[in-house]
Amino acid sequence: MGDPSLALPGGADPAERTRVLRRAHAAFTQDGRVEPPVRSVIARSWRRCARARVSPECAPRLELAEPELRAYRAQHPLARVMPLFRELVGEFASHGAHLLAVCDARGGLLWVEGEPATLRRAERLGFVPGTRWAETAMGTNAPGTAVAVGQPVQVFGAEHFSRRVHPWTCAAAPVRDPGTGQVLGAVDITGGDGLAHPHSLAFVQAVARAAEAQLALLAPQPDAEARDSLTALGRDEALLVLGGRRIPLGRRHSEIMALLAHHPEGLSGEELAFALYEDESVSAVTLRAEMSRLRVLLGAGALLSRPYRTAAPLEADFAAVTRHLAAGAVSAALTRYPGPLLPASRAPGIVRLRRRIEDQARAAVIARADAGLLSDWVCGPWGAEDPEVWRALADALPPQGRPAALARVRALDAELGGGPAPAAPGRATSAQRTPA
Repeated sequence: MGDPSLALPGGADPAERTRVLRRAHAAFTQDGRVEPPVRSVIARSWRRCARARVSPECAPRLELAEPELRAYRAQHPLARVMPLFRELVGEFASHGAHLLAVCDARGGLLWVEGEPATLRRAERLGFVPGTRWAETAMGTNAPGTAVAVGQPVQVFGAEHFSRRVHPWTCAAAPVRDPGTGQVLGAVDITGGDGLAHPHSLAFVQAVARAAEAQLALLAPQPDAEARDSLTALGRDEALLVLGGRRIPLGRRHSEIMALLAHHPEGLSGEELAFALYEDESVSAVTLRAEMSRLRVLLGAGALLSRPYRTAAPLEADFAAVTRHLAAGAVSAALTRYPGPLLPASRAPGIVRLRRRIEDQARAAVIARADAGLLSDWVCGPWGAEDPEVWRALADALPPQGRPAALARVRALDAELGGGPAPAAPGRATSAQRTPA
């Protein structure tokens, strides 16, 4: 059996592979069957696309035009390694009639560069800076799928979910922040069948690793003035960066640090216990023992008492999200929102804070009425069964894209006992068809 990470097994005929994949693509889009030789990474992506109600006839939409795109690119972390990308990939792309593309963590294209004739073909496709190529917008494609799964991906021809992209082949690898491990975006090579070669995937992986190494060199060294940070969104156990040290926390310590980050003024023992324990009969001795263990883990002087608080300011990822939301920067907020705060926690204070953040983000996404943001929200576990957001998505989509979203609204309304969904464009409801 060949390497499942490679799009075209050694010795395979690209033309024959294309014919077989097109039949498999038709089988899946018509009745949901996955047939050989569809690779597992592609099958999983196709299923995500189906759950997200992506149409195989989808087309990209421009989300950022000048000058917004220029300003966004200038402040994006990957702008610092664009010279490296151009040095390593630019000449390869130009000589091979390929394109260098770089996207952000939401699959938004930031740069697309390369050989002029290939650029013109890509422009006709809509593969241009400012468009969004996330799986939830354009289906399976190398940059969008790479940021979705956090792994390098090679996509050949009809493995793309969108039929209009079938003539293309691409390979992409995610680029991570060397300090936090967070996906910043992806570097991609796009072109013809020749990119299905194993060397293309290895090459783009090497480029991504080189970029991460350069970002690490460019990062300021930790010093006494550097702010400590807590990463707690979308994960059951938080990561604390304290004085330059990375400290994985257990679940109870994650809850404590999240509560203290949210209350920099400090919490009394009674307040912290009330926020931490479902059982109100838990004794003060239990809390003191937990705080003692946490002090040993963090080191002397990291925590203060009377009230309990951190010795230095602690920058929490959920605080950054709420600041973005308060400023109306919804897209920036969702880029930094990988999921709810400590989702497995049942600590009362965490549950309240988690609901507040999620409610604020949800309300902002609905109010913005942006199809891309709404698609991302309903594709997360926290939004998959939310009929109000699906209804907002149906309203935001162009007419040809609405029926699938409206079908999901009707299904959820039936499950939850809600009211009727709006009718699809051009269709009368039963009430409308009944004479007065």
